[in-house]
Amino acid sequence: QVQLVESGGGLVQPGGSLRLSCAASGFPVSSYAMYWYRQAPGKERELVASINWGGDTTNYADSVKGRFTISRDNAKNTVYLQMNSLKPEDTAVYYCRRQGAYWGQGIQVTVSS
Repeated sequence: QVQLVESGGGLVQPGGSLRLSCAASGFPVSSYAMYWYRQAPGKERELVASINWGGDTTNYADSVKGRFTISRDNAKNTVYLQMNSLKPEDTAVYYCRRQGAYWGQGIQVTVSS
């Protein structure tokens, strides 16, 4: 069955970097659009980044453009979110999603000094 498992979250200081991973099983990531979302306390879940099935088109929320990069490794069947120049407002639970209604369990990212 379809499974998405996020890893790589944690606590980081402002200005720091983290790389989130989304290990997929049950389907090839090369055949589906993949997404990263986040949800901060008291706020709605928002789309952060997406990559199309061909892997040649990416899109980002205005709040993360120039700082975050979505990518994938077809051989490892994994999607990544490289997050640089992190800000306290990036603090949230981050979720991986496959095209359709398949979600990971989420992983906490906390940006704080």
